[in-house]
Amino acid sequence: MKRILSLALIVALSSLLAACPKKPTTVPNANAGQVVAPVSGASTGSASADANQVRPLANDSASSAGSEGVLASTIRFEYDSSEIKAEYAPVISAQGKRLAADRRATVRLEGHTDERGSAEYNVALGERRAQAVKKALLLQGASESQLSTVSYGEERPVTDGHDEAAWAQNRRVEIIVLAAH
Repeated sequence: MKRILSLALIVALSSLLAACPKKPTTVPNANAGQVVAPVSGASTGSASADANQVRPLANDSASSAGSEGVLASTIRFEYDSSEIKAEYAPVISAQGKRLAADRRATVRLEGHTDERGSAEYNVALGERRAQAVKKALLLQGASESQLSTVSYGEERPVTDGHDEAAWAQNRRVEIIVLAAH
């Protein structure tokens, strides 16, 4: 019952946050022609059981996202949307419960977009996505002080490409563990 209520809250919150205007503008990618290596530990397929896997909050060198933290999870989004898909409810629930259980743990929520749209629009969309994940984690018991957000817009693609498959991979929020105890 508690799980159903949690899922219902996430879906309701996501629906409210998704009320943003559509902007079909296409602009050239600032990273066009640049080969960008995927973040280690990030899923390279569509949202699947592997993409939904929540990695432990402890430092795990196999899923390192650089010297600043560990990539714990990736939440993917539809085009021009900040609505969290129902398939990511288990990820949100698990991450929220882990944060609630360890008040010293902190994460950064990094919002990303695909290359379509203006740079300004994409930064704002990435921020809306990060804020949607933040609100969902707060509903699961995480505290405000454990969560920070940043939007990179289109500037840090996880995969290079100019087609729907590449764009789908780049529309995401990465949950980066900064401190785990």
